[in-house]
Amino acid sequence: MRILIKNCELNHLVTNILIEDNIIKQIAPDIQPVADKVIDATRKAVVPGMFNGHTHAAMTLMRGYADDMPLMPWLQEKIWPLEKNLTEDDVYWGTKLACLEMIKTGTTSIIDMYHFFGGTARAVDEMGLRGMLTYVGFDFELHERASVYKKEVQEYHKSLINYSSRIGFAMAPHAIYSVSKSLLKWIRDYATDNGLRIHTHISETIGEVNDSIKKYGLRPVQYLQSIGFLGPDVSFAHGLYLDSDEIKILADNGCQVIHNPASNLKLASGNHFLFRELKQAGVPIALGTDGTSSGNNLDMYETMKLASLTGKVAYNDPTVWNANETFEAATASAEKLTGLKTGKIEVGYLADLCLIDLNLPELTPNFNLISNLVYSANGNCVDTVICDGKVLMENRRVPGEDEIMKKAAQVAYDLAKR
Repeated sequence: MRILIKNCELNHLVTNILIEDNIIKQIAPDIQPVADKVIDATRKAVVPGMFNGHTHAAMTLMRGYADDMPLMPWLQEKIWPLEKNLTEDDVYWGTKLACLEMIKTGTTSIIDMYHFFGGTARAVDEMGLRGMLTYVGFDFELHERASVYKKEVQEYHKSLINYSSRIGFAMAPHAIYSVSKSLLKWIRDYATDNGLRIHTHISETIGEVNDSIKKYGLRPVQYLQSIGFLGPDVSFAHGLYLDSDEIKILADNGCQVIHNPASNLKLASGNHFLFRELKQAGVPIALGTDGTSSGNNLDMYETMKLASLTGKVAYNDPTVWNANETFEAATASAEKLTGLKTGKIEVGYLADLCLIDLNLPELTPNFNLISNLVYSANGNCVDTVICDGKVLMENRRVPGEDEIMKKAAQVAYDLAKR
């Protein structure tokens, strides 16, 4: 399959892009090959697809269900009780709705952490996105629950052969307060033995940090280091309450951190992500939306703006989280966190890209496209989405979108009644 994108703007120059199968094959102003599909991108800019580094996709079913609550009561009193009634079919439709929203707002690649891996994987695969997907682990120090999880996660890992190459598998202990030391160590060993990455939450609240100190005599990152959990294959969501020693430990072990500004602000978990300290230490930083039950939407353009503006206020410095740094955290960071050649518009990279409609008031004038995308735009500026060399959205229409929204809403109402 060959796709030719004609007359697109890239770095303020008009050029053409040739995609062969799922790879960017050529970028030049004078490409004239025979193509299976030609897209006229006049007055459109080409950018990498967004990378959502942390989400719980199927939680679209819980959007608006339990708003305006602190994190732990929100989890313990609302979210976890509701999730006890989830089925794989619920997760499938919630994830399809999430994928639709992400495609409509220009996301092509995700790291997802949730229940019922089969429902998530099937939906992401059908919708055409690229996902490093996980089956979240909890045991609350209950041996029987840990045994069940170990069996299930191995079965889900084996099931990966049923899906396309866009679907990857990673390990995902929920957090140090919900996963025992023995299960954390088993997850670490299983990931090492099978060449898998690990994704988990860390230091999302000050309460989590204080509890870790009280229980283990160590801060969360120090505790994970003490049990041999850390490595360059480990990425952490949130990381709001890290001290200088923990940041050094993360850097020394090659770990990555994903900032989720919308969720952190809404749950009042914290508003000072340590961007400057992490960057200076050399810790790779990505961005995520978290789930829609806490962040309410999956728009990575909104996430970029929130990350940059809250960062500037936190440091009282308008140069922090500049537009280029923020855009890179939402796109190019995908390569470091997933190991895939995605997140850049370059020859040899995966054809995961979007066309931005420049005929919009909020993108006029266009002195600096990246600045406009970070500070002015939202996901509605995305006209066309291509992932793995396949067109998922063109002229802002996704095939079957009305049916997906109708069915997912029905599933969400049914779940709430249960």
